[in-house]
Parts: sequence; structure tokens; C-alpha cells
Amino acid sequence: MKPRIMTVAIVALFFLLIDYYVYQGVSVVSQNWGEPWRGVFRYGFWTLTLLSLVALLWYTFGDPYKYHPDVRNWVRVALSMMYLSKFFGVIVLFVDDLQRGVRWVVQFFNKGASGDTAGTAIPRSEFLAKTALVAASVPLGAMAYGIISGAHDYRIKRQVVKLPNLPKAFDGLKIAHLSDIHSGSFFNKVAVKGGVQMALDEKPDVIFFTGDLVNNEAREVKEYIDIFNKLKAPLGVYSVTGNHDYGDYHAWPSMQAKQKNFKDLMEAHRLLGFDLLMNEHRFLESNGEKIAILGNENYGGKRFAKYGRLDHAYAGTEEAPVKLLLSHDPSHWDAQVRNMHPDIDMMFAGHTHGFQFGVEIGGFKWSPSQYAYKQWAGLYQEGSQYLYVNRGFGYLGYPGRIGMPPEITLIELKRA
Repeated sequence: MKPRIMTVAIVALFFLLIDYYVYQGVSVVSQNWGEPWRGVFRYGFWTLTLLSLVALLWYTFGDPYKYHPDVRNWVRVALSMMYLSKFFGVIVLFVDDLQRGVRWVVQFFNKGASGDTAGTAIPRSEFLAKTALVAASVPLGAMAYGIISGAHDYRIKRQVVKLPNLPKAFDGLKIAHLSDIHSGSFFNKVAVKGGVQMALDEKPDVIFFTGDLVNNEAREVKEYIDIFNKLKAPLGVYSVTGNHDYGDYHAWPSMQAKQKNFKDLMEAHRLLGFDLLMNEHRFLESNGEKIAILGNENYGGKRFAKYGRLDHAYAGTEEAPVKLLLSHDPSHWDAQVRNMHPDIDMMFAGHTHGFQFGVEIGGFKWSPSQYAYKQWAGLYQEGSQYLYVNRGFGYLGYPGRIGMPPEITLIELKRA
């Protein structure tokens, strides 16, 4: 308990210091306002600070897990948005303080010549104070827009991949690829239905889902079973698990509770009509020809658990002319797939979300995600092997997207 109290005290002090600093700009901007607006502006500022501290105490010492996951998430998001935005304001105010400090030093050394009294207070720049509030409001506005507009702005990403060994019967096979649904984060059921319908309108031959159906708990998907079970395709819907599906980031009362949650998660895949591949494979057959679909449990990089057994999924597919692998984490491609199984033609992954933030203009793309993952969004090729990383259908943590919209991938396989 003592370490927790110390941590909360430090965070609360951090909040208060930031707010005190930003309030200097608030005071300057509102100094010439008439009442009651000046009071509303200033008292309103500290009211938000008080609410932030109350939320911090509730989240730390209360029982947030007895409430719906949406409540916990929105509290975290509100605090993050407010203080990240204020941080940008602090940067501008700090610039103002630097220039005031320089002016004070110049005044001090020129006091004899100018007649000024050393230490005379130099007022804060009203221009820079206003600039600071604008600097704080821009990221806040961008994040709000990312929630309101970006969270469910589904986009179809189309890609043609040519495989030399693709059987003639599968030439032109259309694959719809979804990943990272994170059903516990959704707040707009109508929009989610629209995204599912967009995928169905493409009339894919087969659908792949590459993990993270939930954030932590299987119950999160309960309200969305009747939406995602509409995903149907002539050759089936195949899925695998992602790192969030195991409940590893949740405080369970017992190991039995965690294991039951995972069983419920697997049952949810069945209710959705998804064929969940747990380190196993299936064959797609057409006109006497076949290709293999391999499904690997989550196999993460350095920071994530490794449940996958690619050797198990691969066993029995050796003679298949084309092998398609579903594996949640793209780092699995370099870690095992390319060096151990060069005959796996293509891997489908997700996990990165494209950081839910970035820039994509023409052939240029940038996101903070690229500093954590070598392959983080789109199509990659090494030799004759391909990897596609889906940017995600849902979102996690921040309930929005900025410049990195949610994705439904449509991949067409062609004979080379």
C-alpha cells in the first residue's frame, strides 16, 4: 500500500505542477475579461484539476474493475488527453519564461545606465500566453476528432499478391483480412456494423482474422456476437489468437478464473462462426486442388508471450503447393517463419495498429510504430515470401485514430 500511496502522491504533484504552470497563461489571457466570464474560466480550470485528482484516487484506491470496461477506459483517456495537451502549453510557456529571464538579466546588468531597479517584475507575454493555450488546444482537438471521426472511419486496402505455385483453381482468390477487433473498446455499434458490411460487400472467398478479439476479458465480445457473426465467406472464416486474448494483462482472482476466461474466448470464436486455429492447419480445396491455411497462437517479440507452436501448425502441410499463415504478431515473420519455413508463401498479421497515429500520403507512410516494428503496416516481401500487416479494425487505449484509419484488407492472390 505504501508504494502505491507514494506513486499516487508523485502523480498528483505532477498534475498540480503542470496545472499551476498552465494557470499562469490562463490568468494572463483572462486578465482583461469581465465578470462572470473571467471567474468561470479560471474556476473552471481548477475544477477540471480537482476532477482529475478524484479520478486518479478512484482508479488507484477504488474498485474500477467492478464497472464496465468502458468506464475505466474513458477515465484513462480523459486524463491522458488533458495532460498531454497541457504539456504542449507548458513548452510554450517555458519559452516565455526563458525570454523573460533573459530580459531580467539584461535589465540587471544595465540598471545603472537605464535607471531601472534590478529585479523589477517583467510581465508574462500575453501573446505567448495565448499561443500556449492554442498549443494545448490543438492536440486536444486532434485527439477529439480522432475519436469522433477517426475511430470508425473504415477503409478498404486492396493488394494483389502473385504466387508462382498457386494452383489454377485458386487464381484470383479474394481474401478479406481483419485484425485487432478489440471489442471491449467499441462505443458505436452502428458504425461497427457498417464496417462489417463493408467487408461483406467485397464478397470475399475466404476471411482471415488475425487475433485480439478482446482487450482482456471474453465477456467484452458478448454484445458484438450478433454483429461479427455476419462475417461469412464461401470457403470459411479462419481465426487465431492475439496477445490480448489470453487475459495476461488483467488481475484475475485465480488461475482457474483466467483459464475459464480463455475457454470462454475460444467459445466466442465458435459462436461467431470462426474456425479458430490453435497451432493447427486446414486445407482449402477446389477442383481437386488444395492450399494450406496455417494458424499459429500468439508468438510475440521480446515483450510478448510466445504461445505459438509453428512446428505443430506446419506438420502435415509439407506437400501443399501454397501455404498461408495466420499469426498475430508481425515480428514472428523474421523470428521463425522466414528462416525455419521458407516454403510458407505468405503470412497475415496485425498487432501494431499502426500506432493508431501516423501519416500516409501516396507512397509515403510514417508512424511511431515503425520505431518498434520492422514491419508495421502494409505489404512486405523478402525473396519469394510475403507478409501483410493489417492496421487493425478496432483500437486500444486511446479510442480513436489520427491519420491511421481502421482497415479492412482485400488481398487477391494471382498466379505469377
